[in-house]
Amino acid sequence: NNSSQLSSLPLQILFYVNGIYYIFYFLATLAMIIYKSQVFSYPDDFLAPDLAVLFLMAILEVPRLYLGVKGNLTEAEAPLGLSLGLTVGSVVLCLYLLLWQTYVLWADVVLNALLLSAYGLESGLKVTAIAAFVG
Repeated sequence: NNSSQLSSLPLQILFYVNGIYYIFYFLATLAMIIYKSQVFSYPDDFLAPDLAVLFLMAILEVPRLYLGVKGNLTEAEAPLGLSLGLTVGSVVLCLYLLLWQTYVLWADVVLNALLLSAYGLESGLKVTAIAAFVG
């Protein structure tokens, strides 16, 4: 019988944890941007790009996680590969919020470092799963 299961349980758990963490990340980052706009002299033309990056990241997170979960559970490399591609975009946006947003607080560093670590671990597991599906 050649019906071995190739989908990755650690990857599936990580998708779930990342989904929960991202909700926390989004709300915490949004609250900090609002806080920074009240406490610091936040130039109006800098507030919009910081918020735009956060919202773009949130929009990207939905198909990124959906395609990842779908690809893993159906053992299909295409959706998992697309999810991996979207992760690259998420990493770039995360790096913006870590390095180039108008004000970076220590809490921003912690939140973004955790998210980048999760993206890195998830990407490694995605590549391993894709290799298993193809092979």
